[in-house]
Amino acid sequence: MSFGGNIQTVGPWWTAFTTGAIEGEPPLLEELGINFNHIRIKSLTVLHPVRKIDEHIMDDADLAGPIVFCFCFALFLLFSGKPQFGYIYGVALMGSVSIYVLLNLMSESGIDAYRVASVLGYCLLPMVGVGAISVVFTLEGTIGYLLSLISILWCTYSASGLFVTVLRMSDQRLLVAYPIGLLYGCFALLSVFNVGVVLK
Repeated sequence: MSFGGNIQTVGPWWTAFTTGAIEGEPPLLEELGINFNHIRIKSLTVLHPVRKIDEHIMDDADLAGPIVFCFCFALFLLFSGKPQFGYIYGVALMGSVSIYVLLNLMSESGIDAYRVASVLGYCLLPMVGVGAISVVFTLEGTIGYLLSLISILWCTYSASGLFVTVLRMSDQRLLVAYPIGLLYGCFALLSVFNVGVVLK
């Protein structure tokens, strides 16, 4: 259908709010750098840490998954009565910068800050599970401490495995794991204790 012989309608009115009506334009999620298949692959790598890691897994580093995981972690803690949004993002930022500096001092090839933040964010996934458990059960007890310790070890093992695979520094895994374990230990403290109350 044409109006005045010059303008043609392309489709329904809602196509004006998408890029699908414009020929040659990539989908909106692809433009934003969000690839659900890559997020799934990286999440499964973290959840199955003993499986062999592909050394090219972080070639396409993204922050979509890590931001969602951090937000879910903060949301679960909010539901459990621990509003820690500021602390979580503060610890994540300072931890990412610190690990970035340490890895670049330790490795010959080096790594960019974007990939460091991506790995640390994806490996937060077991801690998100502990945050979900804290909504239903209190973590201030032997079982809560044990779950937190397991999640710290899981997150640390996954993150150190990804870093040493990508940077090819397998003989330095314990040196890489130590500061990463301290970082995830801070997240575990946030999930077990109400930091706002403790600081007051």
